[in-house]
Amino acid sequence: MRAVVAIILGGGRGSRLYPLTKLRAKPAVPIAGKYRLIDIPVSNCINSGVSKIYVLTQFNSASLNRHLSLTYNFGPFSEGFVEVLAAQQTPDSEAWFQGTADAVRRVMRHVLDYEATEYLVLGGDHLYRMDYRAFITYHRKENADLTIPVIAVDEERAAGFGLMKTDEQNNIIDFREKPTGDALKSMKVDTTRLGLDEKEAERRPYIASMGIYAFKSSVMQKLLEQDPGQRDFGREIVPTAIKDYKVKSYLFDDYWEDIGTIDAFFKANMALVKYPKPTFSFYHPNAPIYTRQRFLPPCKFVNTEIVESLISEGCIISKAKISKSIIGVRTPIDEGCEINECLLMGCDFFQFYPDRRSDVKAGLVPTGIGKNTIINKAIIDKNARIGRNVRIINKEGAVVDGSHEAEGWCICDGIVVVLKDAIIPDNTVI
Repeated sequence: MRAVVAIILGGGRGSRLYPLTKLRAKPAVPIAGKYRLIDIPVSNCINSGVSKIYVLTQFNSASLNRHLSLTYNFGPFSEGFVEVLAAQQTPDSEAWFQGTADAVRRVMRHVLDYEATEYLVLGGDHLYRMDYRAFITYHRKENADLTIPVIAVDEERAAGFGLMKTDEQNNIIDFREKPTGDALKSMKVDTTRLGLDEKEAERRPYIASMGIYAFKSSVMQKLLEQDPGQRDFGREIVPTAIKDYKVKSYLFDDYWEDIGTIDAFFKANMALVKYPKPTFSFYHPNAPIYTRQRFLPPCKFVNTEIVESLISEGCIISKAKISKSIIGVRTPIDEGCEINECLLMGCDFFQFYPDRRSDVKAGLVPTGIGKNTIINKAIIDKNARIGRNVRIINKEGAVVDGSHEAEGWCICDGIVVVLKDAIIPDNTVI
């Protein structure tokens, strides 16, 4: 694995995850109370012995850069690194990255500093745990030029993925990026060959790309150089490769979720609190997910009722009810609060009790959640200040409402999202 170089695509504007991406890159979005999305592919690389890791960014990348620099330091006695490559003007191009393939093409001069036998191209907004060693071993055993991990999906999800057909040797013979209508139905296959039983194969008759690629290094260079107008791996590079190279599929039969939308992101987080078997667990003994060390004190609970929830370090919760929720680092929750099916991303700093009390006396809103506040099915972004007697319950039942951003909140996919650094005054009802 020392000869493998990983390239993690940091994404563009992340419009589907807006407003969580209003002030940060998509891979920097917090997840599970204490992690960032970028921690998933980086941790998978480290656990798989892949230690040369590039992260490509271009939009709102300051917090992502800061997180990576503070978290991943392999030390002077290791050849490993996690290095950010940001879009930049060069003599060849003054434009931003124009797609996934264009991004990789424009940083290749840096990546070529290391004589890799394979390039592992990864997404930055997926939740999964994968041993890339087994994947690369399969790729090498098959002597493939390109190998793509796949999962079986149902028709409802299929239109959001690159879909493929394979022969009996798992060679990819057809690939279409996010087809619809008749083109979608034409990609239906018998997925029993993937090991699914007949009932499950009938429910999931499509083979979908996970957006992960293992290239022979020489092949990727040729594919990127032969047509500079091809900007996207899924739409252009992969269909071209199928015609001229040996392209294999690799079945991944475990949990994998594309969390690029507010709805998918919220559901993936809420699934983490299920006990005893969540769909994805951060408690794996041999393949941990790494993140920044914060050296925070333990949580303090005062007469608090907590049901099926994840509580991160440094929280102080007094006489509250927390149910099926994730509470991020350094979150203060005052007495009388009820938090149900919520993701609270926490705070970047502590506000000491005397300062919080002074804010209340001055008519200001301190950090965290104020007394007697009820929050149901919501995402509260970092450093938000929620006042006393607030009701965040989507009282009108709206599915989408972005007209309140100036007030610090909006509704996406039926979920109330309170923006980062927002202030919600006392007695507000949302």
